[in-house]
Amino acid sequence: MDQDLVVRVRQGDQRAFEALAIADHARLFRVAYGILRDHQVAEDATQQASLDIWRDIRRLHDPAKYEGWSYRLLVHACYREAKRQPDWVSDSEIPPAREPRAADDYESVLDREQLERGFQHLSLDNRAVIVLRYLLDLTPEQVAEVLGIPRRTVYSRLKRAMPAMRAALEADARQAKPTRVRQEALR
Repeated sequence: MDQDLVVRVRQGDQRAFEALAIADHARLFRVAYGILRDHQVAEDATQQASLDIWRDIRRLHDPAKYEGWSYRLLVHACYREAKRQPDWVSDSEIPPAREPRAADDYESVLDREQLERGFQHLSLDNRAVIVLRYLLDLTPEQVAEVLGIPRRTVYSRLKRAMPAMRAALEADARQAKPTRVRQEALR
């Protein structure tokens, strides 16, 4: 991250903020989507985090810590957006499945859908830890700093989340097996 840009934003330079927001959007959206698993809600959280960055940037004393600080604001925005969303989804809101183009694509789509269903079984706290740890490849200490929790809590959440994810994937695989057998029998 360009620390000079952060310094200019801290001084109230709106053009610098626009440049920073554009530069940050993809990075922040990727994390928000990883946590929230919904494009529109992730976009809302990303925009809210950008507003929070503009409003609170004068509180950031060390421009070198901007990236972790911005993730912290984003994760808080994700939590707020998740609380605003209903727990149910109507059938009309579920996007249609896309048709794979080749056999390899078909398996890839099935794997992604299976991971998505497994991820849905995790709490927001556990998703946040997994996304920060494995998607961003942050150390547990960095994850703890971003989330504002003790390092041991990061380890605890990972210890609970990974077996829960495996169990959800295994349960999903057991349910899908008869369906695949039936599909192959129909060919």
